Amino acid sequence: MDALRGFDMMFIMGVAGLVVGICSLFPNGAECWLARQMSHVEWNGLRHHDTIFPLFLFLAGVSWPFSLAKQREAGKSTGKIVWKIVRRCLILIGLGLIYNGLFKLDFANLRVASVLARIGIAWAGAALIYLFVKSPWKRGIIAGAILIGYWLLIRFVPAPDVPGGDPLSIQGNLVGWVDRQILPGRLLYDSGRFDPEGLLSAIPAIVTAMLGMFAGELVRLPEEKISGGRKALWMLAAAVVCGVLAWAWNFDFPINKKLWTSSFVLAVGAYSFACFAIFYYIIDVKGWKKWAFPFRVIGMNSITIYMLQRIVSIPSINTFFFGGLAGLCSAAVSRVILSTGYVLICWLILYFFYKKDVFLKV
Repeated sequence: MDALRGFDMMFIMGVAGLVVGICSLFPNGAECWLARQMSHVEWNGLRHHDTIFPLFLFLAGVSWPFSLAKQREAGKSTGKIVWKIVRRCLILIGLGLIYNGLFKLDFANLRVASVLARIGIAWAGAALIYLFVKSPWKRGIIAGAILIGYWLLIRFVPAPDVPGGDPLSIQGNLVGWVDRQILPGRLLYDSGRFDPEGLLSAIPAIVTAMLGMFAGELVRLPEEKISGGRKALWMLAAAVVCGVLAWAWNFDFPINKKLWTSSFVLAVGAYSFACFAIFYYIIDVKGWKKWAFPFRVIGMNSITIYMLQRIVSIPSINTFFFGGLAGLCSAAVSRVILSTGYVLICWLILYFFYKKDVFLKV
């Protein structure tokens, strides 16, 4: 799990820019399929960059069955576990505010919604469902009801302040309207009228975390009951089912990360199940672990590197060490050198923390 989380996070740790830089060394390379995968789609559709956030949320879900079992074994009461869930949610919301510039004290322009807040709210909702609904089948029904209910709401109820608007457009969707009524401060898109990490779209994100919890629950089953290889196969089967459902639903409710549509939940669920199955099989079942060490260094301090890039001027450090070499080269090669330097500096910082046993846990 740490290795896959690290693989996921490395794309926002500079690897996406490095891939684009390498592609740019070739004629029209910046416009090639691989380079385009390193950026988000404008509205409908799916690229690799759109999978980073939901995979992280999925993995947060995977860890919860293990964490809950550990807390139960330690004798923690349900009340204490609930408080820990709420506290983690509040901490992530607070870190999201800090990431967005809380300490500038410009509250009128502060963006309240954030990636970290979305993780906190969605994970907490899924964790509470897992805590109080013991049956996986009942939780599956709840997940399905959330996705279907969200589809009906967003697909057929347009924003009240955009009469006759397309409910699936950035201007006419209900998600933006709810945030305009409730969220203070600044919204990110469409001249402050829409935010991709707003309140209403956090509801289907709960299912993204729930899918991870289904995977974690499967992995926790004893080997005597089901082998590791069969667990990986079951997750691949889940990936196929989610992928087919996403493809079919996309015709009526397009795959859209900014709205976190039900089809998007299933599409990135398919990707997440497949990635987790592959990493689990290679690392935990087959025991091939050494190759994953660079990813584990990142994955064990994922929140740290996410916040660090916002607080510390990594580009300045990068220019200090690699700017001279980059200045001797063409623009395309210079971009590759600086992108490589950025990734290396981030990784070395995390490696230092790893060696010192310093880990930011929320």
